[in-house]
Amino acid sequence: MFNLLVLATTNQNKVREFKQFVADFPVEIKSLSDFGPLPEAIEDGSTFDENAYKKALHYSKVLGIPAIADDSGLAVEALSGAPGVRSARYAGDDATDQDNCRKLLAEMKGETNRKAAFVCVLSIAVPSGPALTYEASCEGTILDAPQGSNGFGYDPLFYYEPFGKTFAEISMEEKNKVSHRGKVLMELSAEFDKVMKWLEKRVLEEMPEQPDHTEFEDNDWSR
Repeated sequence: MFNLLVLATTNQNKVREFKQFVADFPVEIKSLSDFGPLPEAIEDGSTFDENAYKKALHYSKVLGIPAIADDSGLAVEALSGAPGVRSARYAGDDATDQDNCRKLLAEMKGETNRKAAFVCVLSIAVPSGPALTYEASCEGTILDAPQGSNGFGYDPLFYYEPFGKTFAEISMEEKNKVSHRGKVLMELSAEFDKVMKWLEKRVLEEMPEQPDHTEFEDNDWSR
């Protein structure tokens, strides 16, 4: 069913946000919360692209329907792209946002190159493997100390020059217009009609051939 798409997340804020971007299209959006217990995807890729695709393909295969997943994080130039795919676990698997920010500040101590970018990659996969990929980023600089109380993750350290503020000092509405995730969703929304056609073609290709019942067409099983 190409008009059914599962969003590979249990985060209802992400679900509501995504539904807003595709509200004008004839597609039903489900989340992982709409299904029973599912085996978790193993996100062991070395890039955002790999992890987004791994997650989308995993749940598409498990559920038998197209799935969409994203992977995002912070890439700091002076740290060769770290925290990168480990952004949420930079200070350890059970790290809090504060833990991760403290580790980043420690790693950046004395560093003059403060350039960084938030990156988001979104993948739409079908069970047989083909996928569409969208990517967007937002450039900024890393401060020496956190500023602001809004947002989450590394937002208090991420200074966005056009606003003259960190991501933790602006509203969610302002952030969504310029953020990596906001950009990638706007790009997807702008051509979602093409995505729907692509999904329809892929799903129809995967449908099994109709069995040939002509040899039984004269049988009357009611007698």
